Amino acid sequence: MSLSVDGEPLRLQGEDAEDHKVSGKTHTRDSGRLESCLDQPMDSSDLHEVVKYSPSPLPAKHYDADTTEPISCGLQSLEELLSWKRNEANLFNVATVPLAARDPPLAGSLHRTLVSHDMMGGYLDDRFTQGTHAEAPYAFYHWQYIDIFNYFTHNLVTIPPAVWTNAAHKHGVVVLGTFITEWTDGAAACEAFLKEEESYRAVADKLVQISHCYGFEGWLINIENALSEVAVKNTPLFLRYLTDQMRERVPGSQVLWYDSVIETGKLTWQNELNQSNRMFFDACDGFFTNYNWTEQSLEWMRDYSGVQGRQADVYIGVDVFARGEVVGGMRETNKALEMIRRHGFSTAIFAPGWVYESLGDKTEFRKDQDSFWALLSDYLHIHRTVSPLPFISSFCQGFGKALYCRGQLKANRGWFNLSAQEIQPLYYRTELEGEGWFAGRGCTEDVWNGGCSLLLEGLIPATHTSPVCAKILSLHVPLAPKTLVTLIFKPSAGITVSLELKTTDASLCTHMDVQDVKPSVTSPVDEGLQLVSQFSQLCGNPSPDGWTVGCAQLELRGCALREVCVSIQRDGPPQDTPFSCRVGEVMLLDVADQHVPPDLVQGLCVYDVVWLRGAGTSPESPSPSLLFNATLRWEYPTTLARHFRVHWRRLRGPDPRIPPGQLALVGRAYSNLFRVTELAVPEAPCLLELVVEPVSRKGLPVPESHWGRRSLSYTEAVTQ
Repeated sequence: MSLSVDGEPLRLQGEDAEDHKVSGKTHTRDSGRLESCLDQPMDSSDLHEVVKYSPSPLPAKHYDADTTEPISCGLQSLEELLSWKRNEANLFNVATVPLAARDPPLAGSLHRTLVSHDMMGGYLDDRFTQGTHAEAPYAFYHWQYIDIFNYFTHNLVTIPPAVWTNAAHKHGVVVLGTFITEWTDGAAACEAFLKEEESYRAVADKLVQISHCYGFEGWLINIENALSEVAVKNTPLFLRYLTDQMRERVPGSQVLWYDSVIETGKLTWQNELNQSNRMFFDACDGFFTNYNWTEQSLEWMRDYSGVQGRQADVYIGVDVFARGEVVGGMRETNKALEMIRRHGFSTAIFAPGWVYESLGDKTEFRKDQDSFWALLSDYLHIHRTVSPLPFISSFCQGFGKALYCRGQLKANRGWFNLSAQEIQPLYYRTELEGEGWFAGRGCTEDVWNGGCSLLLEGLIPATHTSPVCAKILSLHVPLAPKTLVTLIFKPSAGITVSLELKTTDASLCTHMDVQDVKPSVTSPVDEGLQLVSQFSQLCGNPSPDGWTVGCAQLELRGCALREVCVSIQRDGPPQDTPFSCRVGEVMLLDVADQHVPPDLVQGLCVYDVVWLRGAGTSPESPSPSLLFNATLRWEYPTTLARHFRVHWRRLRGPDPRIPPGQLALVGRAYSNLFRVTELAVPEAPCLLELVVEPVSRKGLPVPESHWGRRSLSYTEAVTQ
């Protein structure tokens, strides 16, 4: 494998007080439970449980009643919204990934793309905040094309599941919830909260608090019922107050208005921005039109005085289901986008889950999803996610047929958890001269980490003598003076694979030196550096299952990475050459940062314990098993962890002749919070150990001495 930087080749080997106002930005916690958690003594012998089979005390709206799994949900009524309290929030639905910076910033994007995710009522597989087992779930992974993601349901208040917010934020995409009123109940709710300033401010304050608490950026406001004279007069005031409060409390916030009622209060969709609905647009950040527009509507709006200077804030709605008299939709959605872009507007793509819903065979989802977004790609604008070092992606899409770790199969069943999604590559197909082509797609059959790898495949025609260069990532990553670059890949026979890095303009940065990292006792880079020492044992040597790790150290000054490309060159004589190359992972690390010792997992505590009886786990043990359920919390800088592995083992059981057990994986956590559910444990009396292992973003294993550990003993309740 070889690497080049800007074309120069080099070789590699191989809240009660907050009812009406939001406090400053703080880390949201359940104060009562946290205090009881931190009050637990760290002496493991003092943590004891008596096994009782009482009904779960956990709130049913936040936890599955049968398994105690944490789940996401919306709010159904105005009363529920107004009674919402921060200290009763669902901690498991708090997004843990901050909104990444992007280039260009959202405010500087002249042709934005919003996706409104409306599918089958919402809160499906994605409601499980820790993920779930699913054979063929729906997921979205073309984030580089979109600017705003809206989670839409017909609940009064739709709170986006944290798994969506985490995935979107990694890619610099803003996330909106939905506030919708409909029909008779919706009209009654509007008359109640829009009757006066105090009432509409109370609703706005709650929406701000919810957005701030759960970590998303704003709201789509969708009033789908007629309003009285008083209510419609107060609606722009409500929008302005909500917008101002969001801007003050939530960085990057957006409040959008959906084209529905007009200034008289009548429910009549205009399919454009005009004088009848401009009052709502002027009071917030943007306007989402209904779907039955015409080209004449676009032409008129382009010259309308109410739009001037804010054309990017007008999102022309496109219903992918093509309901009603619309332009495009379904496999012709590109026709709508072409017309919208030609007239200089942003777009709101509604219900792109049509691709999934229309499929008979859900296992073909990736193929159809890629085809659909490729159809639109000429009218979408790629933004670059700004990522600090360390940068790492194994291209996991947040779901898969199985789960892999470093090329090894860990769990052979379908799974879904969008919090596991990593920075996504560009998925596209390019035609070459003759019959040549190449394309990139997610592949679940051979994986380095997570649920899929990036499969580059194609045909190099005999007439094509230069390398086929596939751009896989478009980014903005400021590089360190010394940066370690690794590429993990698995090529087919007959090709040479190179990595090309495109940096900022040469006038802005200087390429000092590049050194191979070779599999040798003496490393050509910093002597004794643990990181390079460990990687140099892998570099250039194929693993038993065929993966190769190519590594190099770059010495640069003032550079930022802009593009990552994989270059594929035919080895043999000129002839048509089919090829494939699986890319398992790309990693860029600051060499100097590896001198910093890893952090310790601290303060691991266990609370909200629930005991259940479940079906026997094997034919040899048909009696119901004892099932342990509990919440774990710990302290660790989440910016340093790719994720956490939660393990358990039996230390001592009812039979003293049985030695302690080995650590067994319970699951992965993507925050400092994890709910153990339905863990079959030995009968009482027993002493078990719960262990939290950080998986470092630096690429090094964290020593076991730095893991978090907590022991828990339990006995049966004494019967009278």
